[in-house]
Amino acid sequence: AGKRVLVTGGGGSIGAELCRQVARLGCDSLTVLELSEYNLYRIEQELRGEFPELVFNPVLGDCGDAATCERVFSELRPHAVFHAAAFKHVPLLQGQVREALRNNLCGTQTLAMAADRHGVENFLLISSDKAVNPSSVMGATKRAAEIFCQALSLRSQTHFITVRFGNVLDSAGSVVPLFR
Repeated sequence: AGKRVLVTGGGGSIGAELCRQVARLGCDSLTVLELSEYNLYRIEQELRGEFPELVFNPVLGDCGDAATCERVFSELRPHAVFHAAAFKHVPLLQGQVREALRNNLCGTQTLAMAADRHGVENFLLISSDKAVNPSSVMGATKRAAEIFCQALSLRSQTHFITVRFGNVLDSAGSVVPLFR
């Protein structure tokens, strides 16, 4: 409440739910950094309808792009970052190692370093249960992102936190729809 909040991947299933909860708590402003134009449009329409008083800043872009991160942190000065942007489909990423590394690890590094430079209070990395003794590309990239944030936190004023989610029902990366 009363804080400027940035949610990356805020148009995805997990990120959108974070946006809803942050908006409900009465944040000062909510910035959503989203790579998918359609997902950004969808969450913007939903939040503007449900929370008409919300100061909402939609940003179409890649959290792995240093220039985009610099602009967002310089102009909107978030107090807290919820980093939900990631590729999460385990079988698909097995054959897409470069993209998995670029998005899940390099994107996290770029965003975390920008948060550190700009004195963000709290940075929450949404990770995965697949990061525990990883046996997949997705799990390994999320574990590497965790390790990076842990190391950065040792020298940063920013409080870096990691939360590991398992299969979130009806999330974009969940195996549950396959079982259905």
